[in-house]
Amino acid sequence: MCGRYSLDTPLQALQALLQPWLRDADAGWLQHYAPRRLIRPGEPVLALRREHGQSVASHMLWGLLPRWVKDPLAGPRPINARAETLEDKASFRGPWRHHRCLLPADGFLEQGEQIQRLDQQLFWLAGLWDRWIGPDGSEVETCCVITTRPNHLLETLHDRMPVVIPRGLEEIWLDPGDGAHRRALEPMLDPWPSDGWSRRGTSQLSLF
Repeated sequence: MCGRYSLDTPLQALQALLQPWLRDADAGWLQHYAPRRLIRPGEPVLALRREHGQSVASHMLWGLLPRWVKDPLAGPRPINARAETLEDKASFRGPWRHHRCLLPADGFLEQGEQIQRLDQQLFWLAGLWDRWIGPDGSEVETCCVITTRPNHLLETLHDRMPVVIPRGLEEIWLDPGDGAHRRALEPMLDPWPSDGWSRRGTSQLSLF
């Protein structure tokens, strides 16, 4: 499971990560960027996504609202999607095929411990996104984080952990592709190696 994560990095480092996909229109929100030590479900999150053939950075709410839902206030808003059932669950099947995304992070929390890269670098959480359109034309864009089996570092904390997409594979992950392309992505859904990562207690952070 991934129920809390952080993007507590300086603006310069975030810009360096996003530079290939930044547009002039992004200057506004970048000026108001504030590092966040604890990002919770239901809050706005930064995501990289593909739409109309172009990969762009945008903001959306954490908690997936499928486009086919009639009442946005009824039913659950999943924050995670199990990698093993992406093709089976109605809420995830469409986004898995057409709307994959990436969420920049510098750590995530599990059972009171923070997991980070040893080099403190940013990394990508794998996600799905969707756009809900109301009868009045209003739009809500939401997302969730894909999870997989735990690696050796995480197995004593939880039976799930977020999927992390290696840097340099962003466009491959975001490309809608076809069935063969999705099958080629499946190895990315496996647990990532523990080497190069650390976990430490975070008693100073509120988990709620």
